Amino acid sequence: MESRRDEAVRDIKKLSTFQGVFLGLQHALAMFGATILVPILTGLHVSVALFTAGVGTWLFHFITKKKVPAYLGSSFAFIAPIALVIEQHGGVPAAQGGIIFAGIIYAIVAFIIYKVGPSLIKRIFPPIVTGPVIMTIGLILAPVAIDMAGGSTLNVVVAVASLLGAIIAAIFAKGFLKIVPIIVGLVTGYIVAIIVGIVDFSPVMDNAWLGLPAFTVPVFKMRAITIIAPVAIVSMVEHVGDILAISETIGKGRELVTDPGIHRTMLGDGMATALAGIFGGPPNTTYGENTGVLALTKVYDPVVMRIAATFAIAMAVIPKFGGLIETIPTPVIGGISFLLYGMITVVGIRTLVESQTDFKESRNLVIGGTILVLGIGGAVLKLGRVEFSSLALAALAGVVLNLVLPGTREDTESTASLG
Repeated sequence: MESRRDEAVRDIKKLSTFQGVFLGLQHALAMFGATILVPILTGLHVSVALFTAGVGTWLFHFITKKKVPAYLGSSFAFIAPIALVIEQHGGVPAAQGGIIFAGIIYAIVAFIIYKVGPSLIKRIFPPIVTGPVIMTIGLILAPVAIDMAGGSTLNVVVAVASLLGAIIAAIFAKGFLKIVPIIVGLVTGYIVAIIVGIVDFSPVMDNAWLGLPAFTVPVFKMRAITIIAPVAIVSMVEHVGDILAISETIGKGRELVTDPGIHRTMLGDGMATALAGIFGGPPNTTYGENTGVLALTKVYDPVVMRIAATFAIAMAVIPKFGGLIETIPTPVIGGISFLLYGMITVVGIRTLVESQTDFKESRNLVIGGTILVLGIGGAVLKLGRVEFSSLALAALAGVVLNLVLPGTREDTESTASLG
């Protein structure tokens, strides 16, 4: 159990403004790489992606009554269809039209959930489904951390330095340093990277002090809309998994599914996506890295996410600031990612342990095993131009198996008690 001193320092209201800013920067840095990777891969503008991630996160927080400690960044689920539209069906403006309609689909589903009630979500996502799905989120990301940390001996040295810095801060540090292990790890890795000579300062030197992102105006083409918008179905499944992961991380005393409600988080995600489409950014989604930082620091105040969102906006309109962040070498982020992605996986394990899921039951073995193999194995399902990612497919399989497989009386009561 944490000491009273630790509990006090993890209440952001008892921290100084300077300390709160550092906590927000920590979240922004943890998710910077993933946020800019989507526009790089699709042909959208990085500065617009950062701007719409920041503004979208603020919009999400207003819609969710400022109760959900979540940060929204670029969605990986839309990479293939957006790239296809940009290349063959009207360029970036046409892709924007499809992205806006994807956000509208979110809003429609949010309205349905609002009418039906959150009990439906709880019935179809009991611990035997949510636990393995959350584990899958972390394990799917594991190879990404390995790739970022590898490549050369120097890269490995830098990644290890970054990881060790974060671990030492998380375990042995006292007071404020204990809740900013990501910052400590990044600084440690960055210093080592400078020493070994793999830091390129040219982005800082080349960028201007101020500059507006390259906004574009959307156009609506039916072909582009039919390619991009249906992918919202996939990202909505991932959204539910992320919200459940965040809810499990911050504890059962704060059930986000009911307060502020999964319909609000879904609507917030959708409106942030539509907003991104208006300006020319990629669709937004909740982030697994966000959950990892929450689990590591145990600071759950949503204010920290809004500070992180403000940093993202600053990176977009102050190119030199964004350039400074770009100088952080990939292995530095890779070392930190070892910790973040592992923490997500452990949250899934904790979900199963705390729910006392009985794996002597064949039913639970089948559901959990199927989710993990489909998710980690990289299975995908293509239905026309809509592609279900391994995570979405694993979650859908778990939901279906949970609903159709007969269970013991204890299983049924456990599931019903969540509704």
